[in-house]
Amino acid sequence: MAIIDSISEVLHRIRVKLYPNYLTHVEGASIARTDNEASLSIDKVCAALKSRGGFTGNYDDLVEHVKQFFDEAAYQLCDGFAVNTGYFSVHPNVGGTFDKVTEGHDTQKHPITFRFRTLAPLRTLAEHIVVEIEGLADVQGYIDEFTDVTTEAVNETATSGGMFSIAGHKIKIAGEDPEVGVYFVAESDPSVRVKVSGHLAENTASKLIGVIPALSAGKWKVEVKTQYTVGGTFLKESRVIESHFALTV
Repeated sequence: MAIIDSISEVLHRIRVKLYPNYLTHVEGASIARTDNEASLSIDKVCAALKSRGGFTGNYDDLVEHVKQFFDEAAYQLCDGFAVNTGYFSVHPNVGGTFDKVTEGHDTQKHPITFRFRTLAPLRTLAEHIVVEIEGLADVQGYIDEFTDVTTEAVNETATSGGMFSIAGHKIKIAGEDPEVGVYFVAESDPSVRVKVSGHLAENTASKLIGVIPALSAGKWKVEVKTQYTVGGTFLKESRVIESHFALTV
């Protein structure tokens, strides 16, 4: 890992903006969030390796070999093996509890998830990252985290029919407009919008809990439409708050 050998010469920067903290016991404080852009694909990382890292081999071969590596890593994970990449490791995990020794596996009660652990080389790199604060974000509300209760994944997946938990700021569903609510919006076609139906188990300014509707496979963003204000008087027009991330269904 040559990048570790020359750590004194390496300097990374992460640019963040400050958002109001939605946790009640630290009211008035702010939390830092990166300006999220689209995640880098294998193709883009390999392109960066080719142009920045001095890779001299064939780019198409590099992309294909990396994809084959991850395909094989996924195969081994599904066979119960943990995978150590040097920078992080991935571990298969069976959740839930078994009431008795003879109880069989139930996919809903005992969901299979994959957990990531940061290893020493990546933790060492983190110590050499400079964080640049670009001031307060101009927001009327935001979605911070979407937790897929079935997979325990945060800002990654959505399981149709499973429970979700959304943490954020000023996201309470309130108002007389029939359009207020929580929506899943297809990233490929924003005109495809699926509204969460039924009662929200929790509906506060900082947290929403409900059931994920039936969604087709693909990438979906989360949208909150609400007339909520801190003072209790409804906004004349609904505020639309969209997640900065897309979920995989």
